Amino acid sequence: MSADPFRITVDRIEGDVAILDVNGASLDVPAAALPEGAGEGSVLTLALSADTSADETRSEAEARLKRLKKKNPPKMSFDL
Repeated sequence: MSADPFRITVDRIEGDVAILDVNGASLDVPAAALPEGAGEGSVLTLALSADTSADETRSEAEARLKRLKKKNPPKMSFDL
């Protein structure tokens, strides 16, 4: 299965934060996460792939989900 590629452009960098334009939506990421040499106006490529050998990670995720399902949300009340 092949998906349309994301068009990612570095819109601007404000201090330690890079504001990316991803297909028209803004995304803030740490500027340190940008590849070396990337700056304002740079076009980036994002590659995603499934790690099918990550059985340990999968079991950790399942255990975490099980723990979260056991938790009860805190009792809260709201006055509107």
